[in-house]
Amino acid sequence: MATEYWMQGPVEGIPALLQPVAHTLLQARAEINALMAGFPEDRLWEQPAGVASAGFHLQHLRGVLDRLFTYARGQLLSPQQLEELKAEGQPVADTATLLAAFDQQVDKALAQLSQTDPATLTDFRGVGRKQLPSTVQGLLFHAAEHTMRHTGQLLVTVKVLAS
Repeated sequence: MATEYWMQGPVEGIPALLQPVAHTLLQARAEINALMAGFPEDRLWEQPAGVASAGFHLQHLRGVLDRLFTYARGQLLSPQQLEELKAEGQPVADTATLLAAFDQQVDKALAQLSQTDPATLTDFRGVGRKQLPSTVQGLLFHAAEHTMRHTGQLLVTVKVLAS
């Protein structure tokens, strides 16, 4: 087994306080890409026992990173982001397309982390239409935690469908 990202040292260009976020996103990307290699395309949108499909998880993983990092920048979601949220779970793409979109979103997230001033980590950030209270740090760490949560759910779904 390869050494996990958190044991490989700092990710170049990422502030020290944000290393755990970068490590988590890189670990999730590696695990997801390995997990989906050879996955049967015709099972991508199946929902075993009514749970979310592998396709949903891949869409949601990309989308949630996009949305939480948008809030961390202090921005509201765009109409396009809201439409993408509504479309999560609809079978609109194949595995390769969904993986490429997720990989690209991780790259965007890492770029944003590299530009995040650690002095802003405790700055208020409103979430959603109600502007529920969070902080830059809260959003970034939740993005990492939520990504790993869905990585685990994806793992179980894929293992069930591939057996």
